[in-house]
Amino acid sequence: MKIVVIGGSGLIGKKLVANLIKLGHEAVPASPSTGVNTLTGEGLAAAFAGAQVVVDVSNSPSWSDDAVMEFFRTSTGNLLAAEKAAGVGHHVALSVVGADRLKDSGYMRAKVAQEGLIQSGGVPYTILRATQFFEFLGGIAGQGDGEVRLSTAPMQPLAAEDVASALADVALKPPANGTLEVAGPESLSIADFVRRYLAASGDKRNVVADPQAGYFGAALDERGLNPGPGALIGPTRFDDWFARTGTTSVAPVR
Repeated sequence: MKIVVIGGSGLIGKKLVANLIKLGHEAVPASPSTGVNTLTGEGLAAAFAGAQVVVDVSNSPSWSDDAVMEFFRTSTGNLLAAEKAAGVGHHVALSVVGADRLKDSGYMRAKVAQEGLIQSGGVPYTILRATQFFEFLGGIAGQGDGEVRLSTAPMQPLAAEDVASALADVALKPPANGTLEVAGPESLSIADFVRRYLAASGDKRNVVADPQAGYFGAALDERGLNPGPGALIGPTRFDDWFARTGTTSVAPVR
């Protein structure tokens, strides 16, 4: 099966491409570095020729509210149009658990808009919402020497490799024409999980648990960053991930 991975050179994309190739499929990484630009449409027709599935794990290069909304609207519109023209039978998109609940976040509003375009776009689809990754915990803590003040709302993060594995499973199944969730096996407060990460990393900053703290300016409800009932659960626990990966950290989805 030919599967095109939009954003195939990123954190999740690289792992997903490797997983699909290992499973015996033709996995094609597509990004500006390979001549595919979802904002202009350049290279999409050639990349999608003969493809059965397209998996979109791309992300906006800018975090500003207007730019991220424009990115997901334009990119998703171009992808869906090119998929229809090529006869692609399954559009898979990676989204974020809680996107519809974090209404104060411009990024999350843009992800909800992306999901809406997919749902009405006319291409059979599956949306996989993931919780935050272990790789994001350092970014949530931020930089500096002072105390770190974080929410007591819960989170259930998972390893990026488990996200890639879940996406591979979804891509190889018939379209759900709906939304699935995937999360890690452990749930703690945001403050406690970041405290655990900092301690393991040798970072001696003090983490203050604050019930009034938001998440990058967005208010959190009692579910916080956790999924709803019935979520897929990745197998990797934090301690096992850290033992293999160490202090690998990237900017969090927000």
